[in-house]
Amino acid sequence: MAPRRIFGGSTLPLRWPKNSGYGELRVCAYSPASISNNIKSTTTMSRQTVQLALLICDTPVPAVLQKYGTYLEVFKVFLNNSLTHLGLADDVNFTLDGYDVTKEEFPPSELLEKGSGYQGILISGSSASAYADLPWIHTLTKWVGDVATSKPHIRFVGICFGHQIIARALGGDCIRNPVGWEVGTTEVELTEEGKKLFGGDKVLKIQQMHRDHVPNLPPSFKLLASSIDSPNQGMISEYSDQGDDLKGIHIFTVQGHPEFSPDIVHKIIDTRELSGVMDSETVKEGRRRADERDEGTGRIGKAIWKVLGVDALLY
Repeated sequence: MAPRRIFGGSTLPLRWPKNSGYGELRVCAYSPASISNNIKSTTTMSRQTVQLALLICDTPVPAVLQKYGTYLEVFKVFLNNSLTHLGLADDVNFTLDGYDVTKEEFPPSELLEKGSGYQGILISGSSASAYADLPWIHTLTKWVGDVATSKPHIRFVGICFGHQIIARALGGDCIRNPVGWEVGTTEVELTEEGKKLFGGDKVLKIQQMHRDHVPNLPPSFKLLASSIDSPNQGMISEYSDQGDDLKGIHIFTVQGHPEFSPDIVHKIIDTRELSGVMDSETVKEGRRRADERDEGTGRIGKAIWKVLGVDALLY
């Protein structure tokens, strides 16, 4: 059966390749009918099932949207590719529900309760600035802070704009980087905490597409990596030892885009060049670096699935 998207109780098939093995992909509307459709068992035979929500903070540029779909579909492919890279595609099943937070749509309270809802919430990138004086950004920042504090069983993963929103929501800041754009595959140097989480070399390669950044660490966070132009390339907040069953990493963020392929980066560069947002030197260098090897589906994907509690990666 083809995967299906749920729109307020009605369904439309997604055109994934036949026999792709992809799990369920859903864009959530927020009527009671759709909520009942979203509640799923967290066990599927011998496979581990992980329920995830994606807070969608933007619509891709037209060329990306036409070829790859919305950011819900981009993240779905990224997460599946990461599991395949890790050899865990047959061991882990996940659902990914999308919420368009630019329209102030958020997961219902029923799906934020422990044991019956989401284990993890991902926050996408955006062309907007995390410090912009927009109602939906104010609402999103407050919601993230409230849920991260009151629902600690839910893990958070912030990507680029999501990294910046989490910083602002939990006591940090986001500003325009005076250095300018960081575009294409970039080497970031890992801290000791970063080496423990990502393993491998002390340098990590990740696609970038940003000119805002988080200049420092929010309280209780630990730095994962830095680049020449951005001192905070990722961070984590761990559970404190309070005698409960919550252990490990509660919140994980990266400034880059592990979900972006080189082609997606090229298409965004093309769009921003035509709009005049990027200068010619940034465009030239970004195009060169976009084709360099990155570790999005490899080391970074592994870290994300580990944070989200995939059993095979925890021991």
